[in-house]
Amino acid sequence: MKLLSNEEISSLCLELSLLFHAGVGAGDALALLSEESDKKYRDFLGNMARQVDDGLPLSQALRQSGRFPAYVCGLVEVGEHTGKTEEALSALAAYYENRVRLNRRVRSALLYPAVMLGLMLVVIAVLLVKVLPIFDDVYASLGGRLTGIAASLLTVGYWLDQAMPVIWAVLALAAFFVLLFAVSSGFRAGVLSLWRRGHGDRGVAKKLNTARLAHALSMGMASGLPAEEAIELSAGLLEDVPAARRRCESCQSHLEQGEPLGAALKNSDLLPPAQIRLLELGQRSGSGDLAMAKIAGDLTEEGEAALDDLVGRVEPALVLVCSVLVGLILLSVMLPLMHIMSAIG
Repeated sequence: MKLLSNEEISSLCLELSLLFHAGVGAGDALALLSEESDKKYRDFLGNMARQVDDGLPLSQALRQSGRFPAYVCGLVEVGEHTGKTEEALSALAAYYENRVRLNRRVRSALLYPAVMLGLMLVVIAVLLVKVLPIFDDVYASLGGRLTGIAASLLTVGYWLDQAMPVIWAVLALAAFFVLLFAVSSGFRAGVLSLWRRGHGDRGVAKKLNTARLAHALSMGMASGLPAEEAIELSAGLLEDVPAARRRCESCQSHLEQGEPLGAALKNSDLLPPAQIRLLELGQRSGSGDLAMAKIAGDLTEEGEAALDDLVGRVEPALVLVCSVLVGLILLSVMLPLMHIMSAIG
């Protein structure tokens, strides 16, 4: 069965937490949501309501539905064991809402530079294929010819013109890929999974993964889970990023060898040193969950700032490179023409 999207999980968890806060039981809450939901949600919510009414825990009903990630089911189960199901659902709603907001920010951050690069490449291609041959004809009528950089660029333009059918085919294939990526969630998940396996835990992506992990740890600890068990549960949240998951497993291995939590976090590069010190101070004062929530917020802001900084560097670099190329093309053509015109005049 297809998993619910982040938006759907956030909305459902928030609605359940509000109904729990109002004193509505799990079975009645699911039945109420089933009656008020669209047809595509009504069946599985109604089935879950019947299972819960028959005595099945909410976490097991979520798991058997096949519509929720393992982390959602695991954290709700932890909440049931600790008597904090409402808090677990509320934390999940906030976490997945943050995931939605961050995903939108990443998409918008990548879209603008990609469109800008495409437009500038089109401008450069038009100059090479259409404009340079006109200048070549002008030089020929004046008894001259393009030389140096201009001649090399003209050759590139002729090559592009001859290869235009292949280029159009490649562009059509690229457009089909982009359309399929935007429309098909399965294809998009496969492409992103492939990318994450090789580059999903480097640079800015690593900062964002660390922020995700910190949020997961914060949710686990807020639900009454010790930090050590929260790390084990949080590893399931990063199963789509093998390198990040290995960091969690390394931390678990260090903990099993008897290392203190702070040392295990540091040796596995799971959290930055400053955040580790804050967590240790929070645990000593009995407010480890509050310290972890503060760490999660700080790391999220740091990851988003790093993303904005990266985009802020990419845009001027694209403008600078493409402007230099366009200027070089025009100067390589106009300067010799100015010399010819001055000689004629």
